[in-house]
Amino acid sequence: MAPGLEVAEVFRRHAEAYRQAQAGHLGRVERRVMGAIEACRTAALGGHVEHCTDCGLIRIAYNSCRNRHCPKCQNLARAAWQVERQADLLPVPYFHVVFTMPAAVAEIAFQNKATVYAILFRAAAQTLCTIAADPRHLGAEIGVVAVLHTWGQNLHHHPHIHCVVPGGGLSLDGTRWIACRPGFFLPVRVLSRLFRRLFLEQLLAAFDAGNLGFYGGLAGLADQAAFERHLGEMRRLEWVVYAKPPFGSPDQVLAYLGRYTHRVAIANSRLVRLEEGQVSFRWRDYRHHDKAKVMTLAASEFIRRFLLHTLPDGFHRIRHYGFLANGHRRAKLAHCRQLLTAPPPVPPPAPTDYRERYRQLTGRSLDTCPCCGGAMLPLGPLPRPARQNTPNWFDSS
Repeated sequence: MAPGLEVAEVFRRHAEAYRQAQAGHLGRVERRVMGAIEACRTAALGGHVEHCTDCGLIRIAYNSCRNRHCPKCQNLARAAWQVERQADLLPVPYFHVVFTMPAAVAEIAFQNKATVYAILFRAAAQTLCTIAADPRHLGAEIGVVAVLHTWGQNLHHHPHIHCVVPGGGLSLDGTRWIACRPGFFLPVRVLSRLFRRLFLEQLLAAFDAGNLGFYGGLAGLADQAAFERHLGEMRRLEWVVYAKPPFGSPDQVLAYLGRYTHRVAIANSRLVRLEEGQVSFRWRDYRHHDKAKVMTLAASEFIRRFLLHTLPDGFHRIRHYGFLANGHRRAKLAHCRQLLTAPPPVPPPAPTDYRERYRQLTGRSLDTCPCCGGAMLPLGPLPRPARQNTPNWFDSS
């Protein structure tokens, strides 16, 4: 791996040529993501200057873009999210269930991201909650944390939902905790069948409501008969749902879940080199026994694949269902702990400022000089440059 190679460097060298080549095809979201990643932790965003009182070291810290698609901005967000979620953990096994869709449905999803990704969330959550509530399986109300990923290891568009679920739930009358069988959550074949039916029913409802658009090679699906024939073909396919073995402890759940919740299409650590307009990165070929490989793409193709995974403004890629739903999570979790005779969670100490919060989340201190261990003190802010001097300005929200 090239030292310090980042996705941002690919964008800084090649994004302007990509913008010009794709001028008529880039949307506002994609342009803003590109601008954010290019500007992240550079003088374009301003920052502050601090110095060491012992050795005199001057350190400039530029601001981050905080865009959720930026590989550099997820570590602190992930750590903060994990701290907040510690209060949600129960002393039970947890299961990881993944819901995928066929490639022909993923094509429709790409042209209708907000609508179809929302259907993907609803269908997956409804499937889990419905089968779990069935007395023939578990007969309980469960909790679900669902996370949307839209990529595969090769950066192609591959939308799927990761669900992390406590291994049990509240009895339907709320009087007891019902635990899963050891090492087994719910039958994946039953989940797959219901998931396919619910998804396609909701997709047809979205079509009937005029909420789907079709372009390019999919334009023919705008016809009602053609769309219904397409759905018929999808009903005959196997929809893959799979469950992984349970976790060993709630702490392992939190660490594992954190790796999924704030992941972006590709981490900087997977980049190998950038030279002569080519980007090389590591990936795992799941079709060949998870074999580790290196893929090399033209920079423009790398950028194109990266941008496939931008999400619509305001779209929530982490959602909670069942007894973990936001409206009643605290009360339901307290009831679960009472039935499990588990102690209430101990809230973390409230940080006094950003530096203290950073230390709590990362274990590293911003107040210590990296050279001599002396005290680092702020000298003052570095303002952003005037907006008119940055043509590819972005909104980091």
